[in-house]
Amino acid sequence: MARRTPRPARPQAPEDCPCGLPAPYAECCGRYHAGQAAPTAEALMRSRFSAFAVHDEPYLLRTWHPDHRPAGVDFDPGMCWTRLEVLDTKDGSAFHTTGEVTFRAHYTEGGGEGSLYERSRFVRYEGAWVYLDAVFTE
Repeated sequence: MARRTPRPARPQAPEDCPCGLPAPYAECCGRYHAGQAAPTAEALMRSRFSAFAVHDEPYLLRTWHPDHRPAGVDFDPGMCWTRLEVLDTKDGSAFHTTGEVTFRAHYTEGGGEGSLYERSRFVRYEGAWVYLDAVFTE
């Protein structure tokens, strides 16, 4: 029998939502992680940021467009996602089939701070918002 490499421990769910909205995790992104559909592209993007923060691989894979979905998500155990700034949204409401969200995601790693600046594209797939791909601008 082959040995499996142990996965890093999943962080405990936080009280405050990692996405930055002033709400408890369970009432904010936690409800999407538990199965409720995100109503907008921005809500999906925020919930995916929170999923990275709490290492919720099943949610990330479930909300990735199947044409672009990786086999798995490799979480860096030394990286901690700390803050999200949504900078711009384009479409992505209940009345759209596509949407874009531009954001800056802040993290700490190895004692230093960094950020990721990205424009993510979302589409409706089988009636639900899913992450399609990203354009990295920095």
